[in-house]
Amino acid sequence: MERVQGVGGYFFRAKDPPALAEWYRTHLGLDTDEFGLWNPAAGPTVFAAFDSDTDYFGSMAQQTMLNFRVENLAAMLTQLRDLGADVAEETQQMDGVGSFGWVTDPEGNRVELWQPS
Repeated sequence: MERVQGVGGYFFRAKDPPALAEWYRTHLGLDTDEFGLWNPAAGPTVFAAFDSDTDYFGSMAQQTMLNFRVENLAAMLTQLRDLGADVAEETQQMDGVGSFGWVTDPEGNRVELWQPS
């Protein structure tokens, strides 16, 4: 049986794609080229479906949520706040899984940040 090898991309609509791409580079350090190609560090990726009425993604209009692995969640959240980003006050700790925080990008997309255990 053939199997997928990993996530090959995450595509989303934006009102101003170049400005949003720059926000991700500046605020989250997403080192992409002009085509959006990024070579992330190896590590776990979670693929999970949520109930259709979940509020975990923020706005009910948001159908998916991007999750980025980070090395130091507290430092990343401080960096984002210092840059004036819309960072949620709450964080979450899940035993055996890790710590989570959230930022909303300039176009209203809630993004999860995950520091694995």
